[in-house]
Parts: sequence; structure tokens; C-alpha cells
Amino acid sequence: MRAMTAPPVHTIGPVRIHVGSQSGKYPDGNQVIVHGADTRIAFDTPLVANRIGLEFDEVDSVILGHVHEDHTAGLHRVPRAAVQAHHADLAAAQSWDGLCRHYGYAPEALASLRSTIEASHHWVPRPDATGYADGAVWDLGGGVRVRAHHLPGHTAGHCALVEESEGVAFIGDIDLTGFGPYYGDASSSLAQFRQSLRRVRDIDARAWVTSHHKGVVTERVAFLQALDAFAARIDNREARLLAYLAERPHTLAALADRGVLYPPGTALPWVGAAERRTIEQHLDELVAAGAVRVEEGGVYALAGRG
Repeated sequence: MRAMTAPPVHTIGPVRIHVGSQSGKYPDGNQVIVHGADTRIAFDTPLVANRIGLEFDEVDSVILGHVHEDHTAGLHRVPRAAVQAHHADLAAAQSWDGLCRHYGYAPEALASLRSTIEASHHWVPRPDATGYADGAVWDLGGGVRVRAHHLPGHTAGHCALVEESEGVAFIGDIDLTGFGPYYGDASSSLAQFRQSLRRVRDIDARAWVTSHHKGVVTERVAFLQALDAFAARIDNREARLLAYLAERPHTLAALADRGVLYPPGTALPWVGAAERRTIEQHLDELVAAGAVRVEEGGVYALAGRG
């Protein structure tokens, strides 16, 4: 049997960041563990949690910055640890039915998703999970303190978790990736994501840790540049939709088939639903702004086109 390879680790004061496979690229992520004098907590539990060993397996508590399958892949290892999620994401952590409402996909996609994430991400419900609110504070002893900052959009309960003694901000799936913001689920919101992208700039931090890809950023200028590029993906998607509509009017289904998120042929159970949810939110904004109109039969066309 091959020995388990320990992941690379960054240490910033009481905060240890275990880097997931390919810098935490999905389906993995980066694991943050905060060591206080009295309490040890983990932020989320990506797949890499399964390769850490006792430092993770003996945590007292898990604080979920948000709930998706790639952020709960280590919960099965810590059945005695307290689990907390923001109130808006809590039901998704507690049960399969709650997770289904959270995602909002069609029943056949959800059935496929469940078998997939049980196999790939060790998914288990945590009916014992409890909720926290914006501004919640956890005192871990020895001057180590964590505060939650509610930054919804990716999910309704998405939060940044900040260790305040060192100013380390775990910003979760404001992950600064080239893919850009994801707001394709029932609990997601494009409008809220836009607001959160502005608010995350104001968090008092000296280091920023993402769930995926970027990992640890320690220079504010670099963080802001990456954040601007990440946010620009929203405008790029809007431009693609307008280009499609400049060719000819489209239904929502036709636009979803062309897509703005994933390359054609991406074989993931949620792709169709995520494309529709994402595009629908952009169309709602464009209609409200007067740039697009809705014609008979739910056909979208550029305003001003004959």
C-alpha cells in the first residue's frame, strides 16, 4: 500500500493552510486549521482533509464558510467535532433534502449528483450542525479569535472567516480563479455576489486564503489585482450573452445550450441547471436596464432590434 503523502503547508501564526491537489483545484480545495490555546478549528473540509492526519482528525470544531460538496469532504472523519454553518446554508449541511433545495437542480440531476458526491467526496449529512450569523466570533484562547463576515452570492450563506490576531482572511469561493464567480445554484445570487466583491475589499486582513487555485496571497496589491480580474468575468459573461443576442433572438434554453460558464460537452450533472440559472440572472439585469426585451414565447432580443 502506498503511504499517504502529506500536503504542503503554509503557516501564519496560529493558522496552518494545507494545500490541496493542484493548488486546491476542484474537486479538491485548501484546508485551513486554526490553533488556539484552548480550541482547534477547521475552516471547511475539502478532500485534502483526508490526507492530513491527526491535526485535522482531532479538531474540536468545523466552521463551514459555505456548503457545497467540495467543502464537506472531510466531515466523515470528524463525527464528534461540532459543525457550524451560516444560518442561510445550514439546512444544506444537515440533510440531503436541504442540499437539494440549496442546489435546485432537476430530480434526475440530483440523483446523479448524490451518487457522484458520495463516491468522490465522502458526502454525509450532519443533522447535528448548528447555525451562526454574520459577525459571529469564536474565541479559541491565547488571543486567537475568528470572526465571520457574511459575503453571499456564491451561496446564500457564504462567509469569509477571519483569524484576527494575524489578519488571515479565508475568503472561500471568492477564489480568484480564471473561471470567475460561480452563482449558478438556487441559493446563489448574482446581485449579492456583486455586492460581496465590493465588501471583501474592506475586510481588515494582511493575508487572503482561497478555497481553490490561488491559495495564499500576502500582498494587498496582488489581492486587489486578482479580485478585479475575477470580478471581470461577470462582465465577460454579459458581453457573450449580448453577442449571442446580436446574432438573433434566443430563448433561455437556447442560450443555455450555447453557455457562458462551461466548455461545450462538460459532463457534470449540474452543468445545464447552472447555465440556465446563471444566464437567467444576467437576463433579468439586462431586461431591467432596458438593454434586452422579452418577446412572445419567452424569446429574448436586444432592445432596439426590429
